[in-house]
Amino acid sequence: MKVGIDFHNKENSKTYTTRHADNSWMEEVRQLLPMEKKHMKALDIGCGGGIYSKALADMGIGSVKGVDFSEVMLEGARKNCKEYKNISFMHGNAFETGLDGNEYDLLLERALIHHIQDLSACFSEAYRLLKHDGFYIVQDRTPDDCLVKGDDTHIRGYFFELFPKLVKKETSRRHKSKSVINMLYKTGFTNIKEIKLWEIRNEYDNKEQLLKDLRGRTGRSILHELDDEELELLINHIDKSLSTSTNIVEKDRWTIWMAVKSAVI
Repeated sequence: MKVGIDFHNKENSKTYTTRHADNSWMEEVRQLLPMEKKHMKALDIGCGGGIYSKALADMGIGSVKGVDFSEVMLEGARKNCKEYKNISFMHGNAFETGLDGNEYDLLLERALIHHIQDLSACFSEAYRLLKHDGFYIVQDRTPDDCLVKGDDTHIRGYFFELFPKLVKKETSRRHKSKSVINMLYKTGFTNIKEIKLWEIRNEYDNKEQLLKDLRGRTGRSILHELDDEELELLINHIDKSLSTSTNIVEKDRWTIWMAVKSAVI
């Protein structure tokens, strides 16, 4: 039977804590932020296991607060970031965090908006929280990003080639870039940029490591739409499709939108 990921289930508390943000992501974000980072206050809304909260701190940002709607995810995040004194976490949601407005230099929402239909409410809360000239970074996949053909680096592409039923599930929850940009402008953001990023998701010494990762559905919520038998079919398909068995570098294509709060609604 199809299981579907439950972000509130304690068994999933480490699902989004086992990876590190790749340098490809960190370098892109560094280029987008011209400010002196050690004085910045950042919010990571939809922080999950704290992977990107930690990455922001590693980039030199002085203070990072992670917000998530799942206490289970936050439990994993606190353990993941326990060595970082400048990172804190709180329970909340993207529509109404309860935090003071005009407080933050940077607000990151990575892999969040595909869980949200009401972009207006989400973006309005982000606008409220940011300082004047604060930076808003939204990262997610568009429908086009999701359906790039599978190959030795783009493993995710094989999911949709083997199981067309996942295409509708995946694309229906993804926002088109034009819709995101239009809503950012409507909310009051300016200086909007769209960036395409092939982010390294993970590197595997051999194919067996990759297949084990897939079997655990680690950090891949779409795989929770498959039952155990379907998952094994997918793993066998990928095993046969890959032309290499060593030094596999898995990449995912993302869209990043950066905007600036520089006007008053």
